[in-house]
Amino acid sequence: MDNIYTSIIESLIFAADDPIKPAEIVKAIKEIDGDDVSITLIDVETSVNLLNEKYNEQGTAFRILRISNGLTFATMPEYAKYIGFLSSEKSKRRLSQAALETLSIIAYKQPITKPELEMIRGVNSDYIINSLLEKNLVTIRGRAETIGRPLLYGTTEEFLKYFGLNKISDLPKPREIEEIMKDADFLEQKRKIMMNQIEETVENEVNQSLEVNDTTE
Repeated sequence: MDNIYTSIIESLIFAADDPIKPAEIVKAIKEIDGDDVSITLIDVETSVNLLNEKYNEQGTAFRILRISNGLTFATMPEYAKYIGFLSSEKSKRRLSQAALETLSIIAYKQPITKPELEMIRGVNSDYIINSLLEKNLVTIRGRAETIGRPLLYGTTEEFLKYFGLNKISDLPKPREIEEIMKDADFLEQKRKIMMNQIEETVENEVNQSLEVNDTTE
């Protein structure tokens, strides 16, 4: 395959807003250069491997990753704490502790019903499930073959994108999670996130108080 197509593949991955599937890359190239162009899904994978080898040799801060069955550019893990310092999750996308807990149960136990989920959590989960559905992090996967036929919930492709996973089996195993929880960098990032949440809560309470005072004057 010509080097020109490796560059085209690189540019398509770079320009895509979301992880782009190899089949979409092949389609885009053939739409422009014609169906007789000799390029396959294997060629795309080969080009990605060659590009990553080049990035590695050059010591670049990014690589092409396979996320949600697609391809996307991402910075190397060792730079995560610096990037995290500059840009935290957007508030509307940030997940609460309860949402993370609910989402993790769904991810590891899917497909799972709401009664099963609530039995594990010990609390009503209506609001959290609706919130995760709105964010498109979970979806309805049908109904269980039990009394009442309750809805079954599972994760989505958006969930994979959100957490930078290629497939659901890439989720860390319980033993790996224990190791992550003890990591110093993780604990520091957790402390910063908690401080940000406390500051936001205080700011909201102050703003609400000011609004009340304005209306009473």
